[in-house]
Amino acid sequence: MRCIQRSLVTRHDDRQRFGFTGFAEDPDQLRHKAVQPVEESLALARKLVAEQPAKITAAEQAVAAFQPELQAAEAAFAALSKDAVTRQVELETSLVAAGRLVSFAQQVAPIFSQRCLACHNARTAKGRLNMENFANLMKGGESGVLVVATKPAESLLQSMIEDHSMPKDADPLLPEQIAVIKKWIETGARLDAGIAPSATLITIMPKLVQPMPPESYRVAVPVMSVNFSPDGTLLATSGYREVLLWNPVDGQLVRRIKNLAERPHDIEFSANGAMLAVAAGTPGQMGEVKLFNVADGALIADLFTTDDEVFAVAFSPDGTRLAAACADRSVRLFDVATRQQQKLIEDHADWVMDVAWSPDGKKIATASRDKTSKVFDSTTGESQATFNGHAQTVFGVGFLPDGASVATSGRDNRIRVWTIADAKQVREIGFGGEVFRISMQPDGTAFSGSADKFARQHNVTNGAQVKQFGPHNDWVYAAAFHAGSKRVASGSHDGEVRIWNYDDGKELMKFIAAPGLSQPIAAK
Repeated sequence: MRCIQRSLVTRHDDRQRFGFTGFAEDPDQLRHKAVQPVEESLALARKLVAEQPAKITAAEQAVAAFQPELQAAEAAFAALSKDAVTRQVELETSLVAAGRLVSFAQQVAPIFSQRCLACHNARTAKGRLNMENFANLMKGGESGVLVVATKPAESLLQSMIEDHSMPKDADPLLPEQIAVIKKWIETGARLDAGIAPSATLITIMPKLVQPMPPESYRVAVPVMSVNFSPDGTLLATSGYREVLLWNPVDGQLVRRIKNLAERPHDIEFSANGAMLAVAAGTPGQMGEVKLFNVADGALIADLFTTDDEVFAVAFSPDGTRLAAACADRSVRLFDVATRQQQKLIEDHADWVMDVAWSPDGKKIATASRDKTSKVFDSTTGESQATFNGHAQTVFGVGFLPDGASVATSGRDNRIRVWTIADAKQVREIGFGGEVFRISMQPDGTAFSGSADKFARQHNVTNGAQVKQFGPHNDWVYAAAFHAGSKRVASGSHDGEVRIWNYDDGKELMKFIAAPGLSQPIAAK
């Protein structure tokens, strides 16, 4: 009996210890106890969620109310920063003028650009040294830091240019150039105030007047571009460091437009014929696009300079924008009136050789040495199509009149036609040699020049050849057509320009596009 009583007492104590003071509870009560905390948590969560829109609205209102104050502070800071930079620039300018400081942008960058970049750029970077901008220069290369500020004797750059081991396999720097670099290091190896360390040398150094072309050519140069003025009274051809304007009726030279890089690659007239856009470059050194006044050859604008050649330019159909195709893999879009760059497109893997606008101006198409042609939205720069079928360098590109198809030409001896919507090839036209830049016409035909020494016109909507002009004595790089005068012009590698009658394909005249070298020869 005592054992039973002890057992009951123990069970009673256990029940009290663990909270069981009676018989088992009702299952509904147990379920309620288990669910109640969850329901309370859900209710709290719903309350918090319900309160969020009001809190978000209040936060947005607070941010909006603070915006004027924030904008004012930002404007004040920008003004102070601008003022500080302006004062710093003024101080540095006076120190440079007094000989107490050397300007990196004005004095040092031109030396590096002309004598060092050929070997030390982003593409080659010999010794893992890239000198395209101040930031990379100061990083040095595989031999270590190149410049030690205030200590030319400890600067590898200075020792290498003084012992003439740099530039390698080239003439040494001039004594005055070595002295400039030494003084720049002695005075702190500074970058000019207001210039970004990542800015390329070619964009910060002074705009130099290009060397003059020869007064009288000793040899002919390849004619890379030909183009008629809109009224047909002028024919523009590329020369050496110049564009030459000719009378297409008698072949007489009208005007020489100078102050250009070594090779003018493309020439485009504005719609009213008053302005000329020129893409040019000096291989491995610089590229540029300039705008000139046709009437007197005066420079209107030095639109931009880059560190390698520029191969093509094109005005938009409404004339308000200009596109440029560059060897640095980029396409640049500019506002013609303000001269400001609107868009930089870097989607190709190699040189961009040509660029064209769609008839409505909403798209641009490109041709590239990376063996592709692409289509981009001209406002956003977003890629819309890529055409991969050439398997060789693509030299030329143009839109068909419907704006839904693109024609390309290339090293594979073909003109190919593509639809933008599906990026599929729908047609190809074979040639006897490489096909260079093409000139699309409003009627759906294209004029082209080929390494087989002929200029031709094709109907690219069905692939049929319409006209053939030639042969030249050498590769034909460019062909142009003026509908009003019914003339076709073609330019070739040997420097010869020929003018043809469109209707019967007969040659009207030929001349070497090199002043002083030969006189025009009219066809008999």
